[in-house]
Amino acid sequence: MIGSSTISRIIKRVWTAAILLPASIAMAGVESDYSKSPPPLAPQPWCETPQPFEIRIGIPGWIAGLSGDSGVKGVVDNVDVSFDQLLRHLTHVPIVLSADIRYKRWEFFADGQYMEVGDSVTLPGLLFTNANLHLKSGLAEGFLGYRLINCDKAALSLFAGARYSYMGGDLSIFDNGDARLVILRRLLGISKKLDFSGSTGWVDPVIGARGKVKIWKAISLYAEGDVGGFDANSGSAFETHRQGRTLVKTPVSSSDWSYQVQGGIEVQLTRSIWSQLGWRYLKYDYVSGGFTNKTALNGPFVQAGINF
Repeated sequence: MIGSSTISRIIKRVWTAAILLPASIAMAGVESDYSKSPPPLAPQPWCETPQPFEIRIGIPGWIAGLSGDSGVKGVVDNVDVSFDQLLRHLTHVPIVLSADIRYKRWEFFADGQYMEVGDSVTLPGLLFTNANLHLKSGLAEGFLGYRLINCDKAALSLFAGARYSYMGGDLSIFDNGDARLVILRRLLGISKKLDFSGSTGWVDPVIGARGKVKIWKAISLYAEGDVGGFDANSGSAFETHRQGRTLVKTPVSSSDWSYQVQGGIEVQLTRSIWSQLGWRYLKYDYVSGGFTNKTALNGPFVQAGINF
């Protein structure tokens, strides 16, 4: 026979199971709900690839001064002209343009400018009393690059290409029409006006690197540097010196090198309009034939453009 104490223990166990079983089922349901919640989001990658195709067209403005040695036909002189002086002697608005095309990691970019300056001076002479000087300079460069880093927030490219440089000058000297010197000029066989002109152009192979990094929203820092020439156009060269009343040509070392660095800040004003503000420095070391161009263009650089 089952004692009363045994029956009492069985009733307690059944009662405890009846109380704990619904709680266990409820807890099991809660755990099942947790298992159905979405997993936490993975952190976004730092390097987001930009759109595969992009075109940028710009209008650059280089506020550069000119300094160094320059010469034509072997006559070399030192020049040091600030930008405001160049601005006063411009004969027309400079022609400038830049273009940048990218497809995935490949890039093609180019820029160029052409300007002319002129001036008139009075000569302290009798046979020739006035002179007009007209100088022309041009620059065009194009490069093919490949992005080692191709991210929306940062980019780094290596590039190679060519830079075409042009320099020319026209000099005209004449008299002011003094009738007293007509007979003297006729006897000496000297015309009333003498014109001199010369020009040269050369192409330098160029290699370099450029990069850009976004520092805050639409603001980025950019930098670029290159070296060119590598004595590709070097050959014979000379300078002209006066010995007494005679002009003598003296052989000099020929060279053909160029160096350029630039950098600054870029702001994406809207989805399709951007601007740059920085500094640009271009150094020539070119001596060939009777032309010498050991000058440096140095000054602030501003640019605005559109992108597609």
